[in-house]
Amino acid sequence: MSSHGDPIPMTSRACGPLRGTAEVPGDKSISHRSLILGAMCIGETTIKGLLEGQDVLDTAKAMQAFGADVTDHGDGNWSVRGVGVGGFAEPQNVIDCGNSGTGVRLIMGAMATQPITATFTGDASLNGRPMARVTDPLAEFGCQAVGREGGRLPMTLVGARAPVPVRYTVPVPSAQVKSAVLLAGLNAPGQTVVIEQEATRDHTERMLAGFGARIDTRETDEGYEITLTGQPELQPQHIDVPRDPSSAAFPVCAALITPGSDVLVPGIGLNPTRAGLFTTLREMGADLTYENERTEGGEPVADLRARFSPDMHGIEVPPARAASMIDEYPVLSVVAAYASGQTVMRGVKELRVKESDRIDAMAQGLRANGIEVEEGPDWWIVTGLGHGNVPGGAVCASQLDHRIAMSFLILGMAANAPVRVDDGGPIATSFPIFEPLMARLGADVSRDTA
Repeated sequence: MSSHGDPIPMTSRACGPLRGTAEVPGDKSISHRSLILGAMCIGETTIKGLLEGQDVLDTAKAMQAFGADVTDHGDGNWSVRGVGVGGFAEPQNVIDCGNSGTGVRLIMGAMATQPITATFTGDASLNGRPMARVTDPLAEFGCQAVGREGGRLPMTLVGARAPVPVRYTVPVPSAQVKSAVLLAGLNAPGQTVVIEQEATRDHTERMLAGFGARIDTRETDEGYEITLTGQPELQPQHIDVPRDPSSAAFPVCAALITPGSDVLVPGIGLNPTRAGLFTTLREMGADLTYENERTEGGEPVADLRARFSPDMHGIEVPPARAASMIDEYPVLSVVAAYASGQTVMRGVKELRVKESDRIDAMAQGLRANGIEVEEGPDWWIVTGLGHGNVPGGAVCASQLDHRIAMSFLILGMAANAPVRVDDGGPIATSFPIFEPLMARLGADVSRDTA
């Protein structure tokens, strides 16, 4: 069942060339953070290009529940009148974060050092995901958490009444955990320090600096050390949200595997902590170029042009690159199916605890469609068949995961037989315009009727 209603079975069929401009939605990571930090200012933050997928809308509702005035002005333009650092009100009802692991973990961090109590829940997928990786470091600030067995939602957090700053080493690369700790550190006195051995996406650090927080990152023998000085007075901002590289991945990868395609995806954020997929695709021989490179809102941006690339080859993706493309491995595995030879992906155990076990979900679906996949706890290998040789023809389980659903629909665009997903409903959580956008490019994706 879809996270927001009855299942929506969908089928993707081989199509002619994909051509045109794919204007994907705003970046989901930056959209979440814009709303949360806007709520922690005194004054009005304005946001242009906010992603209006369900995940982000759930975060907007949560900020309203904590006392911020959040207004939708139409066409992706929003404003947030904040309550200041430490100014959250206690919500009257349970905070429902839907399908969003990013939303719930960042919001938990933001409230953890405030003297309020809040209960969090989500859909079946989110309620099955572990939260201890966030609640453990938040406990060091003095926050208490009580949830279901295994540290799962629904969960109640009792914020610290007298928070203390912490020094925390992130055990597994995770921008969500890092960001939760930094957001908690905003209302703690003194300096909160986060150490990560591998750099993860740095939108939180960039945005904190933009809002006026004192934050410093330096490389040490321990790794990347991020120091935040607590209890700042954040200043409201105007934020232009760049377009989401994780959403751009789908039309880009579809163009690479579909004969005759030439697709332009404008205004994509190319933050180096997010652009690992595009680097990997180029190493595989993809005809993928950056045009009109520029800087917008402190983030590097470019227009991506992707053309059909029949001669791609498998590579070993460096494990150190995993953090910069963790959400893109499912669709990368689809491209790998159309490349020649093996594509090896290691250091990716984070995929086991996303909206679904993404390694297992993709391995099952790819095998059903005639692709050989080997897998282990933190690695998987896809043996590609080359252009024109992917059988297709299977029904794949999306497992309430938007990226799994979209990845299998991309697979069907060049397969020899249609590829079906049992439920495309979760796509709305991150890419609500996926279907009409791909249709305008020339894709043949349809909702199945009974």
